[in-house]
Amino acid sequence: MEKITKEVSIEKSNYKYLAERIKNIATFKKEIEKNLEEETSLLVEVILSGAIILNSSDIHIEPGEEKTKIRIRIDGILYDVIFINNKTYQSLLSRIKLLAGLKLNIQKKAQDGRFSIVAPEEKIEVRVASLPSEYGESIVARILRPKRLIKIEDLGIREDILNQFKQEIKKLNGMIIVTGPTGSGKTTTLYSILKRINQPEIKVITIEDPIEYHLPGISQSQVNPGKGYDFASGLRSIVRQDPDVVLVGEIRDEETVKIALQAALTGHLVLTTLHTNDAAGTITRLQSLGGKIMNIAPAINIAIAQRLVRTVCDQCVKFVEPNEEELTFIKKGLKKINKKISLPSLNKKIKIPKAQGCQACNFTGYKGRIGIFEFFIVDKGMEKFIATQPSSAEIYKKALEKGMTPMRQDGLIKVLQGKTTLAEIKRVTQ
Repeated sequence: MEKITKEVSIEKSNYKYLAERIKNIATFKKEIEKNLEEETSLLVEVILSGAIILNSSDIHIEPGEEKTKIRIRIDGILYDVIFINNKTYQSLLSRIKLLAGLKLNIQKKAQDGRFSIVAPEEKIEVRVASLPSEYGESIVARILRPKRLIKIEDLGIREDILNQFKQEIKKLNGMIIVTGPTGSGKTTTLYSILKRINQPEIKVITIEDPIEYHLPGISQSQVNPGKGYDFASGLRSIVRQDPDVVLVGEIRDEETVKIALQAALTGHLVLTTLHTNDAAGTITRLQSLGGKIMNIAPAINIAIAQRLVRTVCDQCVKFVEPNEEELTFIKKGLKKINKKISLPSLNKKIKIPKAQGCQACNFTGYKGRIGIFEFFIVDKGMEKFIATQPSSAEIYKKALEKGMTPMRQDGLIKVLQGKTTLAEIKRVTQ
């Protein structure tokens, strides 16, 4: 029973068979259609395998009045795959709930669970969330692939800031805060830092909600509010364990803010996330949550705001000269850029990538994603300025004066480097 409810094994021969046939959304749909009348366990295996083969991050099963829609998210964008009848949906729902350890007899309450997929050469975690909706339970299965966790060098951080960032994560105390909306890659950035600094002589403890990736050599704990173990109480217990590095999944309340700041000021390196629109807004956000400015200023080492943009497919990308409107947009966006950053002359003819579309990229023109960043570094001068309790706008202006590159500028640099398109930067940095 433990095996049935917690793990799915995909035979190497089955996976290879599907990998040869599933090349895009259309072929994925065909394989599902072939198996609609087969056993539910086989249908689930086909859906999971296809999502993995197409490098999806999520599977969405959304019941409607007459049909149920299955969608997958690739590179941050949702795509419709297939509509199935509601009888098949009910079988699919029961099977996934059983796998994830969710209660089958509860339909009017949100539930969370998880299970593992043992695929060829890779073990994958799947996090499942069910939510009651008008016509049944909506299911979202998030696919977490530990093997896909990347190095700091692969995040997309510019060379001129990467070395400084590497120095910041070597510090013995202080806070590194990553900000951005849901799905902006905050967890990936934090885990890349953990992978970099995780050494036998360093004790690393995390408190997360939930644990997304299991990393060897690190003590990871998950919040359980029902049993009184939340971020604040968990963090209070963690600092008594004498850790060198603490990862707090998210700062949400006053008590967590105060304990995290205190830990950063007393010899711990604290890694965490926060919801703000930009990096400079971290200061006022911490204040609004109850942090004291006298503690915030000396505690923070660096705040990072980030978003994810799709990278162009290298098999079908086309490089073209920008039209007058596009060139004006680029020039205006890069007008006050830090002079230390080397760029091609915008007065000469330049070429930028345009998305085309082919079978390799599901005819989208994009394949994979990369981060665009805003690094707000708190040095001694900035620390003194923050102590005067300036507004968020004043902090942002001061950071620009000290050489901070805004996210949109970082995105435009990546356009000129041929990594992404102008359309992507406009979409993500509205």
